[in-house]
Amino acid sequence: MDKIERQTTIIEDLSREPALRVNELARRYDVSSETIRRDLSALTDRGLINRTYGGALRIISHEPAVSEREHIQVAERELIARMAVDVVEPSDVLMIGGGITTRYFAKALALFKGPLTVVTPSFHVALALGTCDNISVHMLPGEVNGHEGLVQGADTIEALSRYRATKAFLGASGLSEEGPSDAAIPAGRLYQTMMERALHTYVLADSSKFNKEALFCYARWQANVSVITDTSPESELDAVLKKAGTALVLP
Repeated sequence: MDKIERQTTIIEDLSREPALRVNELARRYDVSSETIRRDLSALTDRGLINRTYGGALRIISHEPAVSEREHIQVAERELIARMAVDVVEPSDVLMIGGGITTRYFAKALALFKGPLTVVTPSFHVALALGTCDNISVHMLPGEVNGHEGLVQGADTIEALSRYRATKAFLGASGLSEEGPSDAAIPAGRLYQTMMERALHTYVLADSSKFNKEALFCYARWQANVSVITDTSPESELDAVLKKAGTALVLP
């Protein structure tokens, strides 16, 4: 297990256990206490955990529910949704994640005229597209997350791994130099798998997400990833995207 995997697992452990001790983590991951202290310091610097004497505490903070986020950045999300539809081609197999921007995308996609297949864990996406005669919708199984309006968990991942897609369309809570990230680990795990099963991934995120780092980084910037957004980032993020070969799709 490398440093990134270990730190990600520490965050996952803290999502289940409110506090963990350094010596306990050292035994769990078979590394030195000093290595764990460095991990905890790095996670604290990123704002992902709270350090305590001899250990760490999880941060009790959650992204607002889908219903609370629905009426924020509406114009930007509608613009991004229209641009996302423009990259869809007849007979595409699409994987569409959860979140608000993908919900706007699904509403815009309902007007698409060609045949499509859509695989999704999102109730809202399935409902928006389920009555379209030209679109075959496959709703994934799994544990219901009413907060986010989707299904998640091991059953969802297993079912998802049986599909192949031409394109994946995913939301993000933050876009940093490291990659796109989500505020929820289960959703992040889903998006990781969707990317693995799709030829090309489009991250749908408005400019308010630039230079923000959410709990779970689900990908690294690479050439088979594009970002559909409302404006170009004016920061190191733009340089990182160009170096990785990640395209920006702009108005």
